Amino acid sequence: MGGVLIGFAIIAVIIGTGYLIGRFDIVGENAHQVLSRLAFFVLSPALLFTVLAEADLRSLFSVQLPVAAVAALVPMVAFLVVALGIWRRRVPEATIGALASSYINANNIGIPVAAYVVGDAAASAPVILLQLIVFAPIALTVLDVTTSGHVSLGRILSQPVRNPLIIGSVLGLIVALTGIDLPDPVLAPFELVGAAAVPVILLNFGMSLHGRRILDTPGSRRDVVLAVVLKLIGMPLVAWAVARYGFGLTGHELFVAVVLAALPSAQNVFNYAQRYGRGEVLARDAVLLTTLLSLPVIVVVAAVLYA
Repeated sequence: MGGVLIGFAIIAVIIGTGYLIGRFDIVGENAHQVLSRLAFFVLSPALLFTVLAEADLRSLFSVQLPVAAVAALVPMVAFLVVALGIWRRRVPEATIGALASSYINANNIGIPVAAYVVGDAAASAPVILLQLIVFAPIALTVLDVTTSGHVSLGRILSQPVRNPLIIGSVLGLIVALTGIDLPDPVLAPFELVGAAAVPVILLNFGMSLHGRRILDTPGSRRDVVLAVVLKLIGMPLVAWAVARYGFGLTGHELFVAVVLAALPSAQNVFNYAQRYGRGEVLARDAVLLTTLLSLPVIVVVAAVLYA
């Protein structure tokens, strides 16, 4: 558990640094947009390429993959039903809320949790694959189409080849599936550039907190609360039920499935919201609250399943 605390502490320090950068206006008023575009178009695609290119296929396609898929789909659909059917939210905002309810921080929190709590740093790999190859392309396509001002079949079909995150993910998966051994001079630039993605996203997230309070926007409060409840309570419960009764998992494998589902919402959700200029407050508050509250949830999960 000490490693998890260290992982959360590192994230808190970087976010706090970003807050100070915003507080003292070190990088100027347009820095949010610049950093967001840099992370979306350059840094994150490089990171996703290296993560998937070097992934172990056995861990990628384990039984945890379908468990994670169902555990994510249930809260995602639940949020969409409430947001679109009851609250009449617009599609882009509902999409961001659905991601905040189910898209976990599988990298900078998931990997430390997998290494120090679960005992296997690769345990989060199936979730990373699921999010990058399935959920992210679908969500980004929806956001792109619904915020572009017009909808066309050509735009929908061409979205995968126009989105750098999808391109990086698909290329990385191709390398993993084909077993291509990329030489260091080829892979090293992607690793170097990709390594900047997480700190830049966290710094930008911290900068967005300056001058704002959690749940300070009346129109988004119940959306944030719903997303947080679905993410930290609904998703782990669904993961436990599916893993235990759907796939017969017990012991450590069951623990892995539930702990991964209890991880906080990913900062990438905020990055997507900022990129498309929709649901930014919802994403920011949901990511911050789930990051703060996920640690006690994981502790409860460990206590219950290992009681």
